[in-house]
Amino acid sequence: ETSVHTHMCYAEFTDCLDAIMALDADVNSIENARSGNETLEAFKNAGYRKDLGPGTYDIHSPVVPAVNDVQQKLQEFLSCMPPEQLVVNPDCGLKTRKWPETIDALRNMVHATQNVRSQLSLEPTP
Repeated sequence: ETSVHTHMCYAEFTDCLDAIMALDADVNSIENARSGNETLEAFKNAGYRKDLGPGTYDIHSPVVPAVNDVQQKLQEFLSCMPPEQLVVNPDCGLKTRKWPETIDALRNMVHATQNVRSQLSLEPTP
């Protein structure tokens, strides 16, 4: 089965939510690491029903996020959306980062995701 993803950075999402909701995409990944939950609340209030991938950490920073920091971010996201709608990903692309920090950050993001799934008694996805 194919899943169609789109990604949007640094936009006033509330200005174009109708167009976003009309997209023929299964998942919309959005910049969110520096936005708080305002954007997620806007999607929730608009009745967005597709999967959403808010960025868990700012890839423009060389700081590798700790597992606990990403885990806290995921828990904040879950206050705005159901777990089955949440797709876990970093903000944007990773082209500005070097391999060691990218691998460490992604590893921490995966561990945080596993911790949250365990807390929610969710089965791991393949």
